[in-house]
Amino acid sequence: MQKRVWLFKEGNADMRNLLGGKGANLAEMTNLGLPVPPGLTITTETCMDYINNGNKMPEGLMDEVKAALKTVEEQKGQKFGDPVNPLLVSVRSGARVSMPGMMETILNLGLNDETVEAMIKLTNNPRFCYDSYRRFLTMFGSVAWEMDRQKYFETELEKVKEREGVKEDTEISAEGLKSLIPVYKAVIKEVTGKEFPQDPYVQLQEAIEAVFRSWNIPRAVAYRNMNKIDHNFGTAVNVQSMVFGNMGDDCATGVSFTRNPATGENKFYGEYLTNAQGEDVVAGIRTPKPIAALETEMPELYKQYVDIAKKLELGYKDVQDMEFTIERGKLYILQTRNGKRTAAAAVRIAVEMQEEGIISKERAIQIVDPYTVNQILLPCFDAKAIEQAKKISSGVNASPGAAVGKIVFDTEEAAVRGEAGEKVILVRVETCPDDIHGMAVAQGVLTLRGGATSHAAVVAKGMGKPCVSGCEDIKIDLNNETLTAADGTVYHKDDIISLDGGKGIVMAGEVKLVEAQIDENWNKFFSWVDEIRTMKVEANADTPKDIVNSLKFGAEGVGLCRTEHMFMDPERLPWVQKMIIAGTPEARKEALAKLLPMQYEDFYAMFKELGDKPLTVRLLDPPLHEFLPSKEDLIAEVATLKALGKDYKEKEEMLHIVEGLSESNPMMGLRGCRLGLTYPEINEMQVRAIFEACCDLKKEGHKVQPWVMIPLIGHVNELKVAKEILTRVAKDVMSEKGVEVEYKFGTMIEIPRAAITADEIAQHAEFFSFGTNDLTQMTFGYSRDDAEGKFLNRYVEQKILATNPFETLDTKGVGALIEMSMEKGHKVNPNLVGGVCGEHGGDPDSVKFCHKIGLNYVSCSPFRIPQAKLAAAQAVLENK
Repeated sequence: MQKRVWLFKEGNADMRNLLGGKGANLAEMTNLGLPVPPGLTITTETCMDYINNGNKMPEGLMDEVKAALKTVEEQKGQKFGDPVNPLLVSVRSGARVSMPGMMETILNLGLNDETVEAMIKLTNNPRFCYDSYRRFLTMFGSVAWEMDRQKYFETELEKVKEREGVKEDTEISAEGLKSLIPVYKAVIKEVTGKEFPQDPYVQLQEAIEAVFRSWNIPRAVAYRNMNKIDHNFGTAVNVQSMVFGNMGDDCATGVSFTRNPATGENKFYGEYLTNAQGEDVVAGIRTPKPIAALETEMPELYKQYVDIAKKLELGYKDVQDMEFTIERGKLYILQTRNGKRTAAAAVRIAVEMQEEGIISKERAIQIVDPYTVNQILLPCFDAKAIEQAKKISSGVNASPGAAVGKIVFDTEEAAVRGEAGEKVILVRVETCPDDIHGMAVAQGVLTLRGGATSHAAVVAKGMGKPCVSGCEDIKIDLNNETLTAADGTVYHKDDIISLDGGKGIVMAGEVKLVEAQIDENWNKFFSWVDEIRTMKVEANADTPKDIVNSLKFGAEGVGLCRTEHMFMDPERLPWVQKMIIAGTPEARKEALAKLLPMQYEDFYAMFKELGDKPLTVRLLDPPLHEFLPSKEDLIAEVATLKALGKDYKEKEEMLHIVEGLSESNPMMGLRGCRLGLTYPEINEMQVRAIFEACCDLKKEGHKVQPWVMIPLIGHVNELKVAKEILTRVAKDVMSEKGVEVEYKFGTMIEIPRAAITADEIAQHAEFFSFGTNDLTQMTFGYSRDDAEGKFLNRYVEQKILATNPFETLDTKGVGALIEMSMEKGHKVNPNLVGGVCGEHGGDPDSVKFCHKIGLNYVSCSPFRIPQAKLAAAQAVLENK
C-alpha cells in the first residue's frame, strides 16, 4: 500500500501532487533548515479515497497518523493530550493548486478541560489559554460539525464584550473568555445533540474528516470551476504543531509577500497583528498593521524574516506569499506558496525578476497567468473625473482596477444579479470564503474591515476584481440595506458607486472611464512571448474598425471575417431583403448588383487596413430568415392593420415569405454552403467584391492576401462544386482587371462528417478553419443557447462535465475530430493549413491544445489576442 502519511522532514517541493502545495513547501522549508513547526501531511490521494468511499475514513489511516504524531511529539518535546505538557496542533487543507481560503482550517486542536489547565500552568497566562480554547471550540463547532459560526459563537462573544464594556476581542478579560467555554460546549450539545469530545484523538479524526469534506463544499467547487481546477485532485491535510501569536505583546502573526501583489513593486509587502492568531489577519476581524512597522517593533525578527523571504523567492523563482508567527520572541514560518497577484503585477514581476537575473525569459513567460493577463487592458478612471467625484470613503487599496455598479449587500443577491448581467458592487462588513460566488460576478468589492491581505483582498486580486477594504469610517445597516458615509450621507441598495481599487477610494455615482494605457513592461514581456511562440494568432474582425483594434493588440491577420454582419447595416438591409424575396434569379441579381459596390467598399477598406496579412472571408453563412422581420412581429402587425382598417397586403405578403423560409431547425437547414449552392449568385457577388477590391489595391501598390472560406461543408462535392463556381469568378475579375492576386480557397470544418472525410475534402481545400462553436454543437448534439441556459451549468457543478465545452475545447471529442481531420488532410495535401476560428481560439487551455496537435493559427476576438499569444508561448515551453 502506498504511503499515506508523510512527516514534513520526509517530503520535498517536487511532491506537490501528492502532498499538496502547502505540504510540499513545508517539507522543502523543513529540509532547508528554516524555523518550521514540525508536523505531518496526509496525501491528496487519501482525500479522494475518503470521498469516493462515501466520506468514510480509510481503514488504518488513524493508526498511521498516530505513529507519525509520535515523531512530532519527540521533535517538540510535548505529548498530544498530555495533562502536563500537551502538544497542540493545527489541521489545515492544502491542494496541489493554491485555493486560498476555500477549504477549512482548525487551530488549537488538542485543548480540552484538562489540557487547558496544563497550558495555564506552563504559560502562567490564563487569558491566552482561555482565548485559545474558545477559538478552538468555535472552529471545531463551525467546521467539524458545521454549526453557524456567527449565530452560535460570535453572538455570544459580542455579549461578553458588551457586558465588559469593550470593543476589541483583545480587551476581553481572562474571566470573560473563561465564561464562554461552558456556554460554547452547551450550545454545541444543544445544536448537534453531541458532547464536545474531550479525547484529542477523536478531535483529530473529526478535524481531518472535516478538511477532507471541505474539498467539496460549495465555495471550493465554485472556485475550481472558475479556475478550471480538476475536481479529482483532492486536498492534502497538514497536521502541524501549534505556535502561538496570541500569548502577549512579544507575540505576533502575519501574512506577507516578497513583492507587492497589487502593483508588482519590488518591496516587501504584508500585514501583521501583535497578540493574535492567523485567522484574525486573513478574516479581517481586526485591521492589521503594515509589515514595515514590524521593523520598528521587532527589528531583529523583521531582519530574519526578510532574509528568509528573499531566500525563498530565489529558490522558488517566483513571488512568495508567506505566513508567519512570532511566539515569545521566536520566529516560525507556517507556510509559503507562489503568491496570487494582479495581472499588471504579474507582468511587472516577470520582467523585473528577469532583469534582476533571478529568472530566464522562459520562466518569466511561465509565471504569468494567460487567463488574467487581459485585466491590464480593462478601462480605468479618468484622473480629472476622480478629482471632481464626491468621495464616500477611502480605505486599503486591496486590489486594483475600476468598478462601477449598484450597491448590493447580500452575497446571494449579488450572485443572482451579477450572473444575469447586472453591474453590482458587493458591499460587506467583511467577506468570508462563502462569499466567493457573489464576488465572482460583482464588478468590485467594498468591505468595512480587513487589510491588504484579508480574505477579500487575496481573493479579489486572484480574480482581478477591484477591491477597497478597511473603510472603517463607513457604517452599514444590513436590515435597512443602507451605507452611511462619515459625513452622514446615506446610500441605499441600488445606488450607483464607483471603486478605485488601486487608490483605495470609494466614490458616489458613475465616474468616467478611459482606455487603459500599455506600459513598457507589457511591450517587453510580449516581445519575449513573440520570440518563443510558433503558432500565429489572428483576429475575428468584421469591419475596418475591428481590424484597427486587432492590429493594436498584435493580430497577425484576420482568421474570420463574418460577412453577414455587413448585411445588417440599415442602408443595406432593404436590398438584402429584396434579394431574399426576389422570385427569379434575375430579380435576385438586380438586388445583388446594388449590394456589390457596398461589399466592395467593405473589403477595400479592410484589406487596405490589414496590409500584407491574410484576411479570411467567410461567405454568407446564416439562414436567410435572420435578415427578415420575425414571424411573430409580422402576425401582430397584420392583425393590427386589419383591425384599424388599413392596407395590410404588403405585410401579409412578407409574412407568407417568412413562413415559406421558416425551418424547424434553421441552424441545420438552408445556410452556409447550401445557401451558396442554392442561390450561387449570392456567393458570386461576394467573391467578385473581394477580388475587385484586392486587384484595385494591388494596382495601387498594396500587398493583399485574400483567403476565401466556404462554410458548413458536410460532403466533398459541396466544396468541389462551390469552389469551381467561385474560382471562375475570381479568375474572371483578375482577367478584367489585368492583375493577378495570390489567394487561397478553403473551408470551415463544422460538421463531424466533414472531419471524418477530411482526406477527401483536403484535395479541394488549401486550408481548414475549424468553426469550433458549431462543431461542438454538432458533436455533443447540444443547442448552445438552450444548453447554456438550461443544463450546462448544472452539468459542470455536478461534475458531469469538467468544463463548459463552449468555453474550453472538449479535447477528447471535438479535439480528437480536429486532430484526425488534420492528420487525414495532410496525407493528401501536405501543405494544408489548419486553424481554429471559434472563440476557443482565445481560451488559453484550448490554444495550448491547438499548438500540441500542430495547428498553424488560432483566431479570436481582438481583446483576447494577448492571452492567446501568451498561451501559445507557454505551450511551446510545456511541450519541450
